[in-house]
Amino acid sequence: MAGTIVVTGASAGIGRGVAEHCLAEGWNVVLIARRAGVLEEVAGGAANALALACDVSDAAAVDRAFAEAARHFGRIDVLFNNAGIFRPSGLIDEIPLADWTDTLAVNLTGMFLCARAAFRQMRSQAPQGGRIINNGSISAHAPRPGSVSYTTTKHAITGLTKSLALDGRPFGIACGQIDIGNARTELAAKIEKGVPQADGSLRGEPMMQVSDVVEAVMTMARMPASANVLSMTVMATNMPFVGRG
Repeated sequence: MAGTIVVTGASAGIGRGVAEHCLAEGWNVVLIARRAGVLEEVAGGAANALALACDVSDAAAVDRAFAEAARHFGRIDVLFNNAGIFRPSGLIDEIPLADWTDTLAVNLTGMFLCARAAFRQMRSQAPQGGRIINNGSISAHAPRPGSVSYTTTKHAITGLTKSLALDGRPFGIACGQIDIGNARTELAAKIEKGVPQADGSLRGEPMMQVSDVVEAVMTMARMPASANVLSMTVMATNMPFVGRG
């Protein structure tokens, strides 16, 4: 059953794929990202699309965007909490402090702010309830070399997800996390060309299509209110995750 879905990071990659799929399926889609022009391109003038330029690390901007989404479509049924960044890799004593703070601001605080705004709306609307899907990462389970900032945020998202899944119960708000490994996006393009491995080597890794991830996200989004996918891992079949590295 289609409803209203908010997609953050909707201008590219997995977020764009989910937004375009939902628009084609007849969902009301609220597209959130920083690049207004690209969002309008994704929206394509569709009557069931609302493009809102917003920096997810800006609390006031997030609250305004979610209030506008609810005003425009009447309610919010699903949040795909997807926006994220990955700064250049490095050892903890080599990375600039600004890279750490930027990563936390978007990947953790940004997800918190969007979840908070969605939770507020889902709790107050009638009928009450909704679903929050947080985009974690394979890094929520195991780090890549030199990924201390990104990995820290993704481990934290697991705690956010479980807390929201518990606290949302009285209000019919479900929360789950999808951990994605090696989807062929702009952000992950270098993985296919060659990235550092745990054994010190540099190797390219198998990849999967964004459309495969979109299907997994939609499986979570379409669950009935009585069921929830708390945690899902979707990955390129042969990527070096399961094993000794």
